[in-house]
Amino acid sequence: MSDPVVTHALAHETQLVEDLKTLVAFPSVGADPAMAQGMEDARVFIEQRIAAMGFQNAQRLTPPDGSGHAALYGERMDAPGKPTMLIYAHYDVQPADPLEKWNTPPFTATEADGKLFGRGISDDKAPMMIALDTLAAFIAVEGCLPINVKLLIEGEEETGSPSLIGILETHRDLLAADAVLSADGARWRPDLVALNVGSRGNTGFEMRVQTATQDLHSGRFGGIVANPLHVMSKLVASLHDADGRIAAAGFYDGVTEPTQAERAELAAIPSNDANTFGAIDAVPHGEAGYSTLERLWMRPTLDVNGMWGGYIGAGSKTVIPNEAFAKITMRLVPGQVPQKAKQAVLDHLNAQLPDYATLDIYGERGQGGAYAVPPEHPLLGAAVTALQKTSGQVPLKVRIGASLPLTEIVHRILGMDTVMFSFSLSDENFHAPNEFFRLSSITDGLAAWVQIIREIAEIDPADFAPYRRL
Repeated sequence: MSDPVVTHALAHETQLVEDLKTLVAFPSVGADPAMAQGMEDARVFIEQRIAAMGFQNAQRLTPPDGSGHAALYGERMDAPGKPTMLIYAHYDVQPADPLEKWNTPPFTATEADGKLFGRGISDDKAPMMIALDTLAAFIAVEGCLPINVKLLIEGEEETGSPSLIGILETHRDLLAADAVLSADGARWRPDLVALNVGSRGNTGFEMRVQTATQDLHSGRFGGIVANPLHVMSKLVASLHDADGRIAAAGFYDGVTEPTQAERAELAAIPSNDANTFGAIDAVPHGEAGYSTLERLWMRPTLDVNGMWGGYIGAGSKTVIPNEAFAKITMRLVPGQVPQKAKQAVLDHLNAQLPDYATLDIYGERGQGGAYAVPPEHPLLGAAVTALQKTSGQVPLKVRIGASLPLTEIVHRILGMDTVMFSFSLSDENFHAPNEFFRLSSITDGLAAWVQIIREIAEIDPADFAPYRRL
């Protein structure tokens, strides 16, 4: 027998797509001050959506220091005696650059081949709208929600959630719940039903190397003044040894080797390197001695996300630049402390820096540790059951190599666990040109979100008590 809430949600799927197109049109790039209006337009759109659904106590949770972007909050406490879920999503997106590599305008959602293309469509906005439309369907059909819901829709996820700690600390009582159900987090592969049960942590910074106070003529100063691009290249090259291991002393402090049982578990997951790397015209590469999945889920990384300096326009300009720049990020695993891992890298860079150059560190970003949901957590059980009932398959339990800062931060600050229940897929080009979302995932997502809410409603709130740490 079909669920009337699912029937209602699917009947309004076309409107969901239209609303999604409207939301994508707002260039809500939180990292770019020039996109401030796009951020505000996205906030207003979501606030209007929340208000139309009858959520109460709606408000903006502004960062305590007055900087950054507000998170959005609303609540419907419709079900006394039932569990309370903090449902999480985010409305900020990554920059669309490089624009010339997009086949369609990044902030115009475009339908083609059963997909919807646009910046942020997969990484956050479609999963968020699926969650909100599910709640709207319950309210339309049943007049209320079968569980208590608090919404937390963040505006800084794509920049590492730098204000989230302050927001959570300031609003502890307001955000108190039994657990967090995240619309963010991404599924692993389109051919497998899976649940993400862990994510890596994240930290990073930007750096500048300087060797003079101005750009110099290469004929007059070449060979007698150091070139900062050469210095930067050597610094970056020193970060890894020949086997792909990160060379900074102390970086691996706290990292444990995968056990034989963990390695066997990963080896049993269907994975094909030829397909994975063939799809992107790449070859496997990484830390020696580990499989692809071990590298992706259980080992830390250190990457240069951008490096520049000097003249990069058309033609030639015989200049020695006076400064060079790089952006660095790290993905961290359980056992690593973000601040200590970052400091290990900074200490390494300073030790490698020649005495004819200076190194400045800036662009501090939010950071968070790695996270794994307890295997017996009742919300994880509800997610497994929901996916099994709606897909007909028992979902694999996998990890993701990416980071969802909320998971570790909300665990540390509010003592709650998070289950990621996103219906975006890891091959949908998020953070890259031509990001897309499969329209079929809207149907799958609506059905599964209805079912997980049904499953949560059957859980005794007391069953969450052993997992609430504060």
